[in-house]
Amino acid sequence: MRLRGKRALITGGSDGIGLAIAEAFLRAGADLLIVGRDAGKLEAARQKLTASGPVGTVRTLSADLATSPGIAAVVEHVKAAGRPLDVLVNNAGVAYLVPFETVSEAQFEHSFALNVTAAFFLTQGMLQHFGTGASVINISSYFAKKMIPKRPSSLYSLSKGALNSLTRSLAFELGPRGIRVNAIAPGTVDTAMRRKTVDNLPAQAQAELKAYVERSYPLGRIGRPDDLAGIAVYLASDEAAWTSGGIFAIDGGYTAG
Repeated sequence: MRLRGKRALITGGSDGIGLAIAEAFLRAGADLLIVGRDAGKLEAARQKLTASGPVGTVRTLSADLATSPGIAAVVEHVKAAGRPLDVLVNNAGVAYLVPFETVSEAQFEHSFALNVTAAFFLTQGMLQHFGTGASVINISSYFAKKMIPKRPSSLYSLSKGALNSLTRSLAFELGPRGIRVNAIAPGTVDTAMRRKTVDNLPAQAQAELKAYVERSYPLGRIGRPDDLAGIAVYLASDEAAWTSGGIFAIDGGYTAG
């Protein structure tokens, strides 16, 4: 098993991309701590992850990573466990895909708190708890570099662009400590968060978006959460010992053109 003996923390791990990564990590032999706000969703995720029998251990922690106390609670939990952390997946995030002129200050602050600040300070807080050869994996987005017509993304793109910059700078700054930092930049993935966002669009905009996706993705479809799992396992594993500072586009070929 590629991750046997490794301990991984996955934020936003109770559904969507985070849960798919958790499933893959567990199959690869890792012990997991998944973090999210909703205790009920975390318990449902834990039951799903452990239903197929024992592989690694699965622990959960309810915390709001958009707040300083939430970040501190996660750091303290890892410290109290008394075991080095090998992998940190900064997956928790929020997408406000609203027109630029309507973005509120509250939306701006929440977007950066969860998409950027949480990744920054959670990684910082884990520095003294990382094991040898630790891996940080940030979940970014193709929206950091490529947009979709009639799908406003100024705030989301800004936050994910900041996360990409953080990824590259930390790869330089933490590399001498043996810590690798990479990001995965998914294309459109069929998650509950995406469905909620699209459902809020006018009917015509939804139809136009569907047609655009179908003709724009070289592989002919949007992604599934488990399409991101393989690259995450690789980046977490010792096979990626010389891989750092990368922003990996996993998007069905969408950003190739």
